[in-house]
Amino acid sequence: MSTTIDVPESSSHNVSKGKAATIVAPKRPGGWKKGVAIMDLIVRLGTLGSTIGAISIMATADQTLPFFNQFVQFEASYDSFSALQFFVVTLALVCGYLVLSLPISIVAIVRPHAPGPRIFLIILDTIFLTLASSAAAAAAAIVYLAHNGEQDPNWIAICNQYGTFCMETSEGVVIAFLAVVSFIIMIITNTLALGKH
Repeated sequence: MSTTIDVPESSSHNVSKGKAATIVAPKRPGGWKKGVAIMDLIVRLGTLGSTIGAISIMATADQTLPFFNQFVQFEASYDSFSALQFFVVTLALVCGYLVLSLPISIVAIVRPHAPGPRIFLIILDTIFLTLASSAAAAAAAIVYLAHNGEQDPNWIAICNQYGTFCMETSEGVVIAFLAVVSFIIMIITNTLALGKH
């Protein structure tokens, strides 16, 4: 049993002899949305690094001053101030969220046109932006009081005596505000990537 297939010859006006047909590759999916997703992952990793840095600087900020002798000493550390404790705990939560959000950011790279991961990231980034900014603001208020004091209730500035402690806590607050700015950048870029164009 044999099967024959008749193939008609192509006409001479469609394809000229000796020339190959041009094959056009389809456009690669993703485009600029994939680039935005990659930028989101890079900024997310930078934010993770800055929150880890702010936590480590604030948690290790410690200075001890002798009063009269070595047996009577005054100590300033982050756990002496409840606002600085709030700062460390809240930024630890933000840091945990950033680690858990990395796979979702990778999904946004693999599927750049899927709106689900981006919407999820926008909602959670907004929540954790609020937490990070409130922690940074609370710590900034305490650091401001430590540097300048307050005249009305007679709170004196402690940074004259605890210079190292104040410098380290100020560094932690500045780094935390860098993380807040990074969150704002992530929210804006993910929102722009949800657009149709």
